[in-house]
Amino acid sequence: MKRALFRRHGAPQDVIEIVEEPDPHPGPKQVRVRNKVMTINPADLLSIEGRYGAEPIDLPATPGVGAWGIVDAVGAGVTRLAVGDAVLPVGGGFWSDTVILHERMAPKAPEGIDPQQAALMRANPATAHLMLSDMVDLAEGDWILQNAANSNVGRMVIRFARERGLNSINIVRRADVAKALTDDGATAIIVDDGETDLVAAIQEAAKTAPKLALDAVGGTATGVLAASVADRGTVVAYGLLSGQDHLIAPRDTVFRDVRLRGFWLFDWYRTATPDQVRDLNDFLARKMSEGVLQTEVAATYPLTGIKEALAHAARPGRNGKILLTAGDDDA
Repeated sequence: MKRALFRRHGAPQDVIEIVEEPDPHPGPKQVRVRNKVMTINPADLLSIEGRYGAEPIDLPATPGVGAWGIVDAVGAGVTRLAVGDAVLPVGGGFWSDTVILHERMAPKAPEGIDPQQAALMRANPATAHLMLSDMVDLAEGDWILQNAANSNVGRMVIRFARERGLNSINIVRRADVAKALTDDGATAIIVDDGETDLVAAIQEAAKTAPKLALDAVGGTATGVLAASVADRGTVVAYGLLSGQDHLIAPRDTVFRDVRLRGFWLFDWYRTATPDQVRDLNDFLARKMSEGVLQTEVAATYPLTGIKEALAHAARPGRNGKILLTAGDDDA
């Protein structure tokens, strides 16, 4: 088997390597999965840089939180899966052509779905859906606000908001993405050119102050969102693209009771009940079959081309996701 590994933190394309190891064998209630498609997400890159997670990750480590694979061996007592089943692994360490999982952590992939789209189904769409459904009571006609709106999470937020009759204000840094976001259902798009008065632009765009803001950036961007939501509104921090602490002015926290909450999908899965996980999987599978979750793919690279893939993922102005693949010749 082959897997990506980093032994120290640093620039992802500099510290990542591919190692070969003997094939592992599943134990009781475990399955062996041959990953065929693996996703690259901002969380993976931040983990390699040492800037992600509640605690420092144990090194050496293998990144990767999204994949689509095929079960090729089962351990004693496995009842939910059989050899040949397509699955969507849950957890991490999936930049590997082979993984061992408890059968509960390998739910079946929806049938008839393109493997690349299926691999992208869980992390970003789940984050978008749960932030819209679990943080604030939202009703049709309400306004929400987000930055990094051209990210995959951001575009899923726009689509889910449109389906629920919510109005979305979306902050981006490039004007050329406006049409795609409008097609997704964005109510308003604000291009931040570095000199834009974002608070004024948000106030002009929204008919009523947003109840909810979603922050993928951190730093002073968090303060912009906090200053723009309604009194007792909520800002949900789910990313840290700026690498800076989330900053909110006392005016908003003390005198307007604006709340800052965090969201981390890994923690949600760790604490969710089996019924909640099943309901989420059913929702995502349904939206995938309806075409709501279709994601643009910019390029695919073999797992052995991980350095080139990471360099592409870091390229500014990129549209679409970068995926890793492991075919029969590589697995």
